[in-house]
Amino acid sequence: MGTWLTEKFGLTVPVVGAPMANVSGGRLTAAISAAGGLGMLGAGSAVTADWIRTEGAIAAASGKPYGVGLMAWSVADRPEHLEAVLELRPALVSLSFGDLTPYVEPLQAAGIVVAMQAGTVADAQQGIAAGVDMIVARGAEAGGHGRNEVGTLPLLQAILDLTDLPVLAGGGISGPRGLAAVLAAGATGGWIGTAFLTAEEALTPEPSKRALIEADETATVYGTVFDAASRAGWPDEFGGRALRNAYYDRWEGQEAALKSDDAGHAEYVAATKAADPTAASLYAGQGVGALRKTTTAADVLADLATYRTYLERAL
Repeated sequence: MGTWLTEKFGLTVPVVGAPMANVSGGRLTAAISAAGGLGMLGAGSAVTADWIRTEGAIAAASGKPYGVGLMAWSVADRPEHLEAVLELRPALVSLSFGDLTPYVEPLQAAGIVVAMQAGTVADAQQGIAAGVDMIVARGAEAGGHGRNEVGTLPLLQAILDLTDLPVLAGGGISGPRGLAAVLAAGATGGWIGTAFLTAEEALTPEPSKRALIEADETATVYGTVFDAASRAGWPDEFGGRALRNAYYDRWEGQEAALKSDDAGHAEYVAATKAADPTAASLYAGQGVGALRKTTTAADVLADLATYRTYLERAL
């Protein structure tokens, strides 16, 4: 049951571990790749180029293919992030959320496959025009940053009808049934993040893991409250899906004021340092309800690999 994704990167499971800032360090990235998927380093806007180099070296140590996720809007301000990635030469780079046109050709010239996350058909069209090699149909169910306009299955079908490029599906794929569903629809693989949040190798703090395990599928909310609080620079058009908490509820609808509220910012920063789930952002998708315990990346991949059973039943 090979796909373009498995054949291109030599994978045994058609899964890419979504690049998650503050979660997907070199250890998780390497563990996903070692278990048969393709791990990706989450290079958030706040990390240094040296962090990318150091964590990238950890990810590469096993000799398995891995990738790095970058935000186009951030690279525009932090070109050293792109320089570090070009030095590492990972197998895959995801460039999303902003104008990626200036960065596609240099990456491809270095022999790197370039993907982009699309939240709408218009996003996908822009990526195709920029010359990317692969599209990720990232639905509204997905955790972390992106758009909230279209669910995963409607978006996946529309993008598959749009292009002959390989298309991955991201958002709401919490286990082997979901992976089987998107593969049956024509995706070349799953772009999966939330399922790895409680992995032992993840950078997720223990209090956050407990909150994730206790959450159900209704526990997430989409918005820009945490971006306003963090002042990280995210464009307002790309909100984020995270666990709802008391801080979010207090500031929802007052995002403009929060951007300049120093006390609100300081509270958020302190909560983030303390890994306090009542005030810090904890990005997760609607598949969070499937998280039941702390596990390993290898266990998550082994479970996802049973997708074949569900495909066979459908035939």
